[in-house]
Amino acid sequence: MGVALTRAAQWTTASSGTGKLEITPVNESLLKEILEFVEQFSSRHPQEAKHVFKEPLQWTTSLEASDFKTEYDISGPTVKSQETDRDGHPMLQLTPPSISVHSFSQLSKIVQLATDKKLKEVRACLEANRDPVAKMLGPSFATVEGEDSSVLRLLEEVKEGDQAKETEIKVKLIILLQQLDTQLLSSSLKQISQWVPFLPPPHSVYYEFTNGCRTPPWRQVHGEICYLVIKPCDTQPLHITCSTAGVFLNGGIRQEGEENAYDRTSDVYRDLVTLLKSKSPHFAENINKQVGFHVKQVAGFLRVIFALPITPRSSIKTPGGVGGADDFSESSSESEEDEEQPERRTESNTDLPSEYWQIQKLVKYLKGGNQTATVIALCSMRDFNLAQETCQLAIRDVGGLEVLINLLDTEEIKCKIGSLKILKEISRNSQIRRAIADLGGLQTMVKILDSPDKDLKYLAAETIANVAKFRRARRTVRQHGGIKRLVELLDCVPDSAALTEEQEKDVEVARCGALALWSCSKSTRNKEAIRKAGGIPLLARLLKSPHENMLIPVVGTLQECASERSYRIAIQMEGMIEDLVKNLNCDNHELQMHCASAIFKCAEDKRTRDLVRQCEGLQPLVTLLSQADNKQLLAATTGAIWKCSISMENVAKFQDYKALETLVGLLTDQPEEVLVNVVGALGEGAQKPANRATIRKCGGIQPLVNLLTGTNQALLVNVTKAVGACATELENMTIIDRLDGVRLLWSLLKNPNPDVQASAAWAICPCIENAKDSGEMVRSFVGGLELIVNLLKSTNKEVLASVCAAIAKIAKDEENLAVITDHGVVPMLAKLTNTTDDKLRRHLAEAIARCCMWGSNRVLFGEAGAVAPLVRYLKSKDTSVHQATAQALFQLSKDPNNCITMHDNGVVKLLLGMMGSTDEVLQEAAAGCVANIRRLALANEKARYG
Repeated sequence: MGVALTRAAQWTTASSGTGKLEITPVNESLLKEILEFVEQFSSRHPQEAKHVFKEPLQWTTSLEASDFKTEYDISGPTVKSQETDRDGHPMLQLTPPSISVHSFSQLSKIVQLATDKKLKEVRACLEANRDPVAKMLGPSFATVEGEDSSVLRLLEEVKEGDQAKETEIKVKLIILLQQLDTQLLSSSLKQISQWVPFLPPPHSVYYEFTNGCRTPPWRQVHGEICYLVIKPCDTQPLHITCSTAGVFLNGGIRQEGEENAYDRTSDVYRDLVTLLKSKSPHFAENINKQVGFHVKQVAGFLRVIFALPITPRSSIKTPGGVGGADDFSESSSESEEDEEQPERRTESNTDLPSEYWQIQKLVKYLKGGNQTATVIALCSMRDFNLAQETCQLAIRDVGGLEVLINLLDTEEIKCKIGSLKILKEISRNSQIRRAIADLGGLQTMVKILDSPDKDLKYLAAETIANVAKFRRARRTVRQHGGIKRLVELLDCVPDSAALTEEQEKDVEVARCGALALWSCSKSTRNKEAIRKAGGIPLLARLLKSPHENMLIPVVGTLQECASERSYRIAIQMEGMIEDLVKNLNCDNHELQMHCASAIFKCAEDKRTRDLVRQCEGLQPLVTLLSQADNKQLLAATTGAIWKCSISMENVAKFQDYKALETLVGLLTDQPEEVLVNVVGALGEGAQKPANRATIRKCGGIQPLVNLLTGTNQALLVNVTKAVGACATELENMTIIDRLDGVRLLWSLLKNPNPDVQASAAWAICPCIENAKDSGEMVRSFVGGLELIVNLLKSTNKEVLASVCAAIAKIAKDEENLAVITDHGVVPMLAKLTNTTDDKLRRHLAEAIARCCMWGSNRVLFGEAGAVAPLVRYLKSKDTSVHQATAQALFQLSKDPNNCITMHDNGVVKLLLGMMGSTDEVLQEAAAGCVANIRRLALANEKARYG
């Protein structure tokens, strides 16, 4: 408050030496903010409000005895408060027109009693008490020009006398007043910046702030705008301050820290010309000869500089070096912060608030002093808003991180705790956490995890959780034994909901341990380290905790680790699915999101999908779809529904819960992360005929087709599957065809991603099957047939299988079969026959069977060596391969040379067994092939023997 009144408030001057606050916008703004501060002080800071001032604040008041109510003794015009100090003196005394107040609690009451005269009372109080801080805390805390070092002076008192009794309240009171000062200075600076007057254009400017000022922030609050150095030919260089009040000579500002150099050393002149005329006879003589002279013309004669360049922020260098193999084996699930990011820096320290400089000075003091002084300095630092980047970087820039980390190696518990509390807050900044890692802070914090002091344990663990947000930090924690220690922190929690104070600390230790493991678990090696350290059963135990703040990091760690199959199996075996499902029903959206995300990952396995259903977890997932505004929760929920839908038993349940209707409503205006899951779930659900009709009736076909034009690869894979599944129903296919959906699917065959290619080809199959004139439709795609034949050159087995399936559908039309034959489909298919992949074998055999029905393709397949490998397909354990192969062999057996090849490769014995199959298609194809071979043999014998 004192600094703002000295530097920012605008005062009148008087012969007596006392001044009044001018009626200006700046002063009005200051008074209103001070009033609000005083009015709310008692309710916000009751302990500090009772602190007795060293001297009372006294002023001439407009209040009368009738304005006072209860809590006051009234005797005629005199009023005394019933609240007294330790000596029995009243904390407030009114003897009109003078009032005397000894505490903030009474100040708060006065402004409340003053009603519409509040601002008048505040103005009168401040005018009568130009330095209120000195009266509140004593003359040693008087506001002086330069820096506000009241906290440092208090620290000096502690250092000298170790007066700890009233220290804490004093520190808090000083900090509250400093924060008010900062707020007032900031507000006044904004006011000043709105009416900066014209200045000559500079010749050489070190820095210009966004408000047009060229002075440091702590001088702008005085109304100072820029500094000039002018070198007249007839006198010494003039060091000039230009301010909102006018221009004057200063003490000669040359470098940072010389606060006395800012002092005014001359009268205040209304403008620069008037000052120069006064100080330089030569200038005065020549300027008087100018007619119609304007201030702008002075610029040609001046050398203008910003006399106080601001020190740039110090940089923290990252040690270089080449890592070993251990450095590059982290998880692909790591976030965007996982790679080392170049530090983002502004070109200069623009508009740094006063907190920056206050913290820097506090950190400088922290480097020396006894234990008590250090603790007070740490407490003072914590009272700043450490969530602000300015405050965080202020600590770093002056070397505060090194000091804080060094304090962790001391034997003083209080200093360690104070340091960790600060490090915990500022380590949320990515630059700070990298600096902590560079300075070896993680290694020290890992050692602290062994401490018997529970406060130290949980603070160290929570700070590790913040720092381990990037790959190198996670590796450091593992390499220095941190994972094992963090896992051990989980093994100290009682199961009951009602806890003693000591048990609450145990819960906090375990919670922070889980938080740190959550951060560390983004690394594949760390996941394995957690498992080997016995983390899974401990996490399973904590998952039953009644404390939600415990559950969030526990489930967060589990859902991160669930990307590994070993964890998914363990989550099943430890009975954790039931607990995850149970927590889907809680009211905490963050916890629900992590539980759904864990189910999403675990439901890759059928056993988990069954457990979710058996634990009645499907309905809560559907219920959570109503939380459409929470996109993270929606993404996790739709992901869990998608994976659970892979099991048809679950799809039946989702039908009962009307899940598909809700999912169709989520096909528009959603993030891609949500759309991938929604479409994936619809694709699985559409395997059932009733659901395909539901999707159509809910208007889902058009938005699905619209999504075929996107670029997200995962989304394209899912949407092609969903469209393909819907296309198996004739009514749906009519809509897809009308929306040009088949053309869009065909265009996706050009996509470079093999997963998209394969999914598009699979979707094309039912479209061709169910289109009204599929042959004409396919021919209408210019270059489409050549495109799909060329995909037979792919090395991806899924692409090859899907393309073979599509070719089998295409070849049903004779004209299209002729076209793909011209494009060389026969030798390409023949080249693939040596595969051992049963899925590819099946669809390849189907394609060959269809392609045999044009021209001399049967002969060409035989000449290309396709027959013998096909015979071997009959030895496959997959019965669907048998049917397709028998059909292909039947078609090929219509060529005599192919019959000979088949016979030589033992096909008859294999087919004889299949002729007794219950599969009529297989039975007929096998019999037909054997018949053709037998007819050829008979014809051969007849030709030989007549």
